Amino acid sequence: MKLNLDTVRTEIDEYLKSSGFVVFYGFARSDDTKAVDWDTESHPDYKKFLNCAKQLDVKLVVLHQRSFDASVIDRAIEEMEGSEVDFDERRTLEARLRELSKYDGFTCALELSFDYQDTLYLFEMHADWYAELSDLMSQFDFGMDLDDDEEEDESFGGYYSKN
Repeated sequence: MKLNLDTVRTEIDEYLKSSGFVVFYGFARSDDTKAVDWDTESHPDYKKFLNCAKQLDVKLVVLHQRSFDASVIDRAIEEMEGSEVDFDERRTLEARLRELSKYDGFTCALELSFDYQDTLYLFEMHADWYAELSDLMSQFDFGMDLDDDEEEDESFGGYYSKN
């Protein structure tokens, strides 16, 4: 199932507000050491995650969205030019990367989180195209981390779930 995370983000925002949650628009919190990830592969419905929070009487939910900045693709292509990737493979990879640059400005990742009894609970969603980009980038080890520090460049590209 292909998701448009821009649409899902709007739906989540409306659902949170209509369900009585206080929404805090924050940064990604997945670096916390005492965190539990929701199994979005088996249970992709964010409403089930938020229902758990509601049953625990949680009022504050952090919503984080990451927008994709295609400049990461330009930097990868530049780095690829000086790499040992053979010409045909480089052409194929460059074409695919350029195709993915059409998602510039799109939401590539969403994260919902809440705290309960000293534990962070996380729900993460990633666009299919972003998962493909992450795979391509890691496959050819461009020396660029899509998990780059958010404080350096929030629109850089984000993170990819460890789920």
